[in-house]
Amino acid sequence: MTTNTPLIVGTLSAEPGSKTRGTLPADLGTLTVDIPLTLVNGTRPGPRVVITSGVHGGEFVGIDAATRLAALLEPEEVAGQVVICPVANPPAVYDGRLGKSPLDNININRVFPGDTEGSPTERLAAWLFENVINGAEAYVDLHSGGIDETQLDLAAYRLTSDEELNARTRAMAHAFGYERIVFGRTAEGGNSHAAAARVGIPALLIETGQLGDRDPVKARTLLDGLYRLLLHLGVTEASQHVAPVTVPPREWVWTGAVESSATGLWYPDAVTGDEVTEGQAIGRIIDPADGSEHKVTATATGWILYGMRGLTVAPGAELAAIAMPHD
Repeated sequence: MTTNTPLIVGTLSAEPGSKTRGTLPADLGTLTVDIPLTLVNGTRPGPRVVITSGVHGGEFVGIDAATRLAALLEPEEVAGQVVICPVANPPAVYDGRLGKSPLDNININRVFPGDTEGSPTERLAAWLFENVINGAEAYVDLHSGGIDETQLDLAAYRLTSDEELNARTRAMAHAFGYERIVFGRTAEGGNSHAAAARVGIPALLIETGQLGDRDPVKARTLLDGLYRLLLHLGVTEASQHVAPVTVPPREWVWTGAVESSATGLWYPDAVTGDEVTEGQAIGRIIDPADGSEHKVTATATGWILYGMRGLTVAPGAELAAIAMPHD
């Protein structure tokens, strides 16, 4: 529980009962980028909540919703402290517009908590983890299906060996109010919410929207979820911003992922929302040079919650993510 003390991130600060907006420089070795932040320091004690978006380029709904929340949230309605970072990865958002950074071709959400002596993207992950995420009492990372990705809306979290932490995180996911809540069985990997979970921070990954959509209705859906979460955490009180939940949440578990093992043109036969069985053919990759075909099969049984819509793929490209209802 955060007491009424100054909220300080780098050289930015907000006294209790105040709000500060600005940027901080992140040294990436070969260049420096400016990271935008909004600090909202409430008038009453409460938790420190950190919200990031713009970790990937081409995912606009989260950036839109985070920016709207930063404008709407006022200190007098806040208990605790809220840190909002609407564009966490400026090179990918403004220059790359895809999941990988144009600086080094690295997906930042595979390298958290980062490396202060690594590549530019690894250094950015380390800067974000140390300066923004570290110290949070609840963390939310906002994503959506990018320009070539189909995606069903969901809230996701990771299980750890700490049952109390798992219970707090699960409660946050349910409070968000989305129909699908998907958990991973471990907190391994380089996702920001997984890295946060490994150091004891209740952390969610939220997916809202697809295909690089910037639909204001989707942004409103995400904003509603954020307000429901802030209400659950005791940061805000019930207000006109909190929309009721219309669909009961259901827990899912990730069962498999499908990656491309070839370079070529992707023609899916099963799409997002389809039920598939392990070993089932879900598409093919055609080599445009000689017309040869590479069959792609499902790695697990379940439903496709994420799918690749883009035509061109390379080895390692994520073609599908599969999950099953936990019940």
